[in-house]
Amino acid sequence: MKYSKSNLEKLELLFKELEYTVRYEKGNFNSGYCVVEHKKIVVVNRFYDIEGRINILLDILSTLSIDEASLTEKSQQFFRQVAKNQENQLKELLQV
Repeated sequence: MKYSKSNLEKLELLFKELEYTVRYEKGNFNSGYCVVEHKKIVVVNRFYDIEGRINILLDILSTLSIDEASLTEKSQQFFRQVAKNQENQLKELLQV
């Protein structure tokens, strides 16, 4: 996945469709982010660049249970693309 503003916006839209609020704020985050599950809020360190923000959102996305039916067609395609990319990266790591 390319680290672009466009892909970051697609990820943010995906979270919005999953009814999560993504906020960029400063704070003492050991991992660079905080997820408040019961309120569906994701707080990401605001000092991260686009690459850092995308990587954090992808990391969080991999931990969520996602009902693809709740997503728009466009977001479903993007989600499948992201899932496929993560699967390929995992296979590459296991082969090394």
